[in-house]
Amino acid sequence: MAAMTSHLKIDFVSDVSCPWCAVGLGSLEAALRRLAPDVTAELHFQPFELNPQMPAEGQDTVEHLNQKYGSTREQQAQSREMIRQRGAEVGFEFSPEGRPRVYNTFNAHRLLHWAELESPAKQAALKKLLLKAYFTDSQNPSDPEVLVRAATEAGLDAARAREILASDEYANETRERKRMYTDAGIHSVPAIIINDHHLISGGQPVEVFERALRQIAGAQPSTVVTA
Repeated sequence: MAAMTSHLKIDFVSDVSCPWCAVGLGSLEAALRRLAPDVTAELHFQPFELNPQMPAEGQDTVEHLNQKYGSTREQQAQSREMIRQRGAEVGFEFSPEGRPRVYNTFNAHRLLHWAELESPAKQAALKKLLLKAYFTDSQNPSDPEVLVRAATEAGLDAARAREILASDEYANETRERKRMYTDAGIHSVPAIIINDHHLISGGQPVEVFERALRQIAGAQPSTVVTA
C-alpha cells in the first residue's frame, strides 16, 4: 500500500534566549527533511520567556546561571561545550565563548507575533536569524537595531518593524499567547505541540523527532516525549 501523505501543524513554544531551543529546532527540521515528502509541516513559533523580569541592560551570563541554577563557571563551560556539540550535529553554530549576557526577549516575541501574521515562512526565517544573532554572533536580541536587521533579512518590512518596536503593538497578544501555553502546563522549553494534541519536550535528537512524527502522521495514539 502506498505511503500516506500527512500535513502536520507544529507549534514550537520557545524563547530566543534558550540554547536547547536552537538545538531542538535544528533536530526537528532535520527529522522533517528525512520524512519528506510523505510528511510535511507548517511551523508556528509561540512565545515563552525564560526571564520575563530581566531588565533592559541584561545580566552577565555566568552570574545569571549561578544565581538561577547554582552552577559554577566550570560546570557552565562543560554544559556549553555539550550544547555546542549537539548544535553542530544539526547544523547550528554556537559561539565557543558562549553568550556574554542574558537579555529580555519580550520585544523579539512581539516581532515574531507580527511576522507570523505576515507569513509563517517569514516568521520561521526571523526565528532562526534571532537565534543566530544571539548564540552565534553574541548580539543583543533586545536591541532594536538587531531586531530590525533580522526582520529585514527575513523579508519583512524594516519601517514596519521599527514602528512596532517603538510602540506597544502586539504586546497584549503576545502576553495572552504566552499565558495560554503556561496555563496549559508548558513550563520549560522547547515544547513542540503537533496538531494541538501531541507533545514532544526538550531538545531531542533527530531520531526521536523522526520516530514521534512518523507515529503521529500515522494517526497513532497520543505521543508525549520528554527530555
